[in-house]
Amino acid sequence: MFKELKTAFLMLLVFTLITGVAYPLLVTVFAQVAFNDAANGSLIMRDGKAVGSRLLGQPFSDAGYFWSRPSATGPMPYNGAASSGSNQGPLSPALHEAVEGRLAALREASSPADAATAVPVDLVTASSSGLDPHISPAAARYQIERVATTRKRPAEQIAALVAQHTEPRWLGLLGEPRVNVLELNLALDGLSAK
Repeated sequence: MFKELKTAFLMLLVFTLITGVAYPLLVTVFAQVAFNDAANGSLIMRDGKAVGSRLLGQPFSDAGYFWSRPSATGPMPYNGAASSGSNQGPLSPALHEAVEGRLAALREASSPADAATAVPVDLVTASSSGLDPHISPAAARYQIERVATTRKRPAEQIAALVAQHTEPRWLGLLGEPRVNVLELNLALDGLSAK
């Protein structure tokens, strides 16, 4: 019996070292070498400080910035530790109330010309994770006039910035064109600094 316990203990020790130390260390080293940016959270750095991640949405409510897609995480918006959808169906009164509130806020902040335009759905509904960092090009275009007016910039200049930050479908096939809101807003701040 002692021999079987000794063998079992040695096997436990060997597999703990292989699966608990060597394998995680190998994967970590490989990820840091081959995929350094992704392995470290796809952080966006400015002046040596992390200002956000390309993978997580952030709240923007100032009229001079492009607004993100609403977050469904609670109790704090865009909380990466609480990623989830609202689980509210299309007949949910709470969802209708939230969408109406978001529509009212968008229309109040929009220019008169935009107020008559249909609001893109991704500006009033949250994604399934509640953390989506992207909006559709239509949602970005909807906000151009407001941002240009607030920043006292030509709308054409802001539209060119949106076009420059529009990411195509992956491999030309998968997904939809999208705009990373944080990167676009950082580029806007770069325009203001010039």
